[in-house]
Amino acid sequence: MEYRVTLIKGDGIGPEVTGATCRILNAAGAPIEWEEAPGGLEAVEKFGHPMPESTLNSVRKNRLGLKGPLATPKGKGYRSANVHLRQELDLYVGYRPVRTLPGISTPYSDVDLIVLRENTEDLYAGIEHAINEDTVLTLKVSTHRSGERIARWAFEHMRNHGRRSILCSHKSAVVPLADGAFADAFERIASEYPYIEHDQMPVDSLSFELALDPRSFDVLLLQNLYGDILSDLAAGLVGGLGVVPGANIGDQIAVFEAVHGTAPDIAGKGIANPLAVLMSGLLMLEYVGERKVAQRIEKAVFDVLEEGKHLTGDLGGNADTARFTEAIIDKL
Repeated sequence: MEYRVTLIKGDGIGPEVTGATCRILNAAGAPIEWEEAPGGLEAVEKFGHPMPESTLNSVRKNRLGLKGPLATPKGKGYRSANVHLRQELDLYVGYRPVRTLPGISTPYSDVDLIVLRENTEDLYAGIEHAINEDTVLTLKVSTHRSGERIARWAFEHMRNHGRRSILCSHKSAVVPLADGAFADAFERIASEYPYIEHDQMPVDSLSFELALDPRSFDVLLLQNLYGDILSDLAAGLVGGLGVVPGANIGDQIAVFEAVHGTAPDIAGKGIANPLAVLMSGLLMLEYVGERKVAQRIEKAVFDVLEEGKHLTGDLGGNADTARFTEAIIDKL
């Protein structure tokens, strides 16, 4: 079976890192046919929007997407292309697995946790307006429906992947209605899964505990803003945004993405690290059941990281993007 995947190359280093990822997946025999679609600054120039309807329709049709980092023009009235993508396609699960990788020196070892972020509501709903020249009002949206569906997705994912403990983090003591609704929805769904451990913790306490020792955590469930912040914090514990994958998942559609920025300062120099996009591509292969191909690529990646001979500058080496890519393909 061959999978048709919408490829959004992205801005800045996006074309370089997605190009390297496509090379590696193709070399490994991944059964993928790529369908390129515009996004970000390129799309603004051609279609007047960073996430045009034609790209959304491509993802709707294929139900799978791989995306590089996107830029949104500042001060031009455009909403984030990433937020627009998630909301238009109802990709309500922000999925960020965070684990220690071989050959990458970090303060912690044996980290293996998942950060789940509700992607469609909270302050990212984009409901705000100026009351007067001095005051802006932004609404935090929280519904029981969204809280329950991501909680159910979390428990089902854990049930099918051997995860045993989930922590819901929020600030209900300060925001009792909005955060309280999310916490209540979590508890209702948790009651249906008595064999999975569950607990709750204030988000500030969780930040403190993650910094102390992240190894005691398994799965974290958060609202949109908290999840956005803490997923980046968690990435920093294992080497940074350049080594962790990400995905936005709905009931029928999934888009896998690099979670780092466009890095315009090094764009076009051929020195960017493609690891985050590549690992996101492996998540995509696992999502569609192509686990053998994903595991084969992962082993090649780990072998290159452990050898340490062909690492990019952010990983402490001096190899360029092409050499890092070729080293992985050589291992394959």
